[in-house]
Amino acid sequence: MAAAHTAMAARGKMVYELYRLTTHVAGPIIFAHIQWRRLRGLEHPTRWPERFGRPSSHRPPGPLLWFHAVSLGEGLAAIPMIKHCVRVQPNFVVLMTSTTTSAFEVIKDQLPDGVIYQLAPLDSPTAMGKFLGYWDPVAVFLMESELWPNLIISAAEKGIPVALLNARMSCKSFKRWSRTLALPLISLILSKISLIAPLSTLQAVHFQLLHASPHIIHFAGDLKYAVGDFNVLEEDIRKIKDLQLQLANRPVWMAASIHKGEEEVMLWVHKELIKMHTDLVMILVTRHPRHGQQLALALKKQRMNVSLRSRSETISCNTSIYVVDTLGELRTLYRVTPIAVIGGSFLPCLAGHNVAEAAAAGCAVLTGPYVGHFSHMLAGMLQAASSSVLQVADKAELLEALKKLLTDKKSLEAHCRAAKYAFSTVSKGVVESVWKLVCTFVLKQSIGKSDEG
Repeated sequence: MAAAHTAMAARGKMVYELYRLTTHVAGPIIFAHIQWRRLRGLEHPTRWPERFGRPSSHRPPGPLLWFHAVSLGEGLAAIPMIKHCVRVQPNFVVLMTSTTTSAFEVIKDQLPDGVIYQLAPLDSPTAMGKFLGYWDPVAVFLMESELWPNLIISAAEKGIPVALLNARMSCKSFKRWSRTLALPLISLILSKISLIAPLSTLQAVHFQLLHASPHIIHFAGDLKYAVGDFNVLEEDIRKIKDLQLQLANRPVWMAASIHKGEEEVMLWVHKELIKMHTDLVMILVTRHPRHGQQLALALKKQRMNVSLRSRSETISCNTSIYVVDTLGELRTLYRVTPIAVIGGSFLPCLAGHNVAEAAAAGCAVLTGPYVGHFSHMLAGMLQAASSSVLQVADKAELLEALKKLLTDKKSLEAHCRAAKYAFSTVSKGVVESVWKLVCTFVLKQSIGKSDEG
């Protein structure tokens, strides 16, 4: 057993050195790629140098915690932890990074005062070396599945503990990491991590099968529950009131986080529902803004009554579909609809989205059959209240469920109450539980030094 472990570690170091060399040699190509993306408007026009570890903010004195998320959903899940950290440990400096520019534009306005926000560095030895050398964090918190070799191993070499929060690994990723060449590398990476807080037992098993030590795997709950538990800003209240006035006395339902291909399901259902409710409005929130703009244009060409949010088009008495092609407004928009169908779940290639946000707003929540790693969240909600989420098998079942909710007021109210109750049950104490694990396995020494300071 010891010999096999030693051999695996040796192979892991060899594969990592190959990865490190490849990412170093590819530096000029990566730089050219980032410039190409910048010219196409896919990178931040002025802050793209942050991709290469070049800071755009001053590093204040004091111990620094680095939180990193790839995109918007993971970034929003990190914010409750960051707020809690700022509140209970004000002596810490907090740095947040995200990979996508779309996440950057939304998250930058939701972070507490004093939190530094940068675009994440590329996982190249040069960029990561500059980044870690300048910011000098005392701990790194990666959200969900951000297992970058240069990041994690470089941090370990500097004695910086790394935690993986809301840890998950899809079946596809698990199979990929289990391959002959990849397994030694992921085994090496996981050996450098101090804490893995998985989303479910299945996720914990995945990590253990990839040679993560069971001693670093601890459950605390899903931080995405905490995303739904937020205070609505005054500006958002004004937006809600404006929409509520436009939707006054009209039946409404929302199709949220809709991916390409799913709009066909939602449009078919809506057309069938209009036969019963002629003044019905569907709020269709696309996952990507460009998809929403393309969809609105196509529907208008079909002479359908569509209003587009990014153009500030109002919902008139003739509007049938309100297409939302903006980012970061979903949690607010849930406040204007009693029914929310959560997308990313109606095609087999998809893996669901967060149902807790809609439940927190008191919506009757529906989802399709393909929920992926959100299955644990669905199970938790249903355990708390059996009618908190309606999971349908196909568009025909979705149509029947919506027909009932739109015509049976008592049924609608019961589902709304169940969703809100389930959310309050499953979200209670999640942030505190995760923070307790962080303090125990990652920050024990750092907190002591910070308190002394």
